[in-house]
Amino acid sequence: MMKSKDPARQSSRVASIGRRDFLRLGAATTASLLAAPVIASTRSSSERQLAFRNTHTGEAVSTVYWAEGDYISEGLVDINNVLRDHRTDETYPIDTNLLEMLFLLQTKTDSRQAYEVISGYRSAATNQALRNKSSGVAKRSFHMQGKAIDIRLPDCDLEMLRLAALDLRAGGVGYYPGSGFIHVDVGPTRNW
Repeated sequence: MMKSKDPARQSSRVASIGRRDFLRLGAATTASLLAAPVIASTRSSSERQLAFRNTHTGEAVSTVYWAEGDYISEGLVDINNVLRDHRTDETYPIDTNLLEMLFLLQTKTDSRQAYEVISGYRSAATNQALRNKSSGVAKRSFHMQGKAIDIRLPDCDLEMLRLAALDLRAGGVGYYPGSGFIHVDVGPTRNW
């Protein structure tokens, strides 16, 4: 015999889910609104270029990824390739908001060097393997969405790079001085 469902209990569950979704939406909207002025301020450049060197593969790219009011697909493809998961050789589209944040960060620090990349995109398999080795790897890492990168700049002190990233207030900033890099992402504004 099938039990009838309690309508009051179902209504409570639906309302609870609705509140959670509403809170998530509110947090996401707030984060995007806070980051919007930072990202929007890059729009004044007529051309934007970034350079990366992958510390694991030695591959490098220096490319214009935005010009004349639009993203340049060839530049984005080149960036996606260098920032791919070097363990699985999988590529994934890097979020253009992350590229804009990196452009601003490089401008803010007056760096003329390529970003040294410790970790760009990570496949789910790589992320899980890293989680198995370290408690510091997030289960739902923004790396798996092309929204995070672990970097350093050779001509910029790591602490200064961290402070500049925090000052942007455009996402997450993690500081790993023992390993010689910072983490930046375009998720909610937070730091550790």
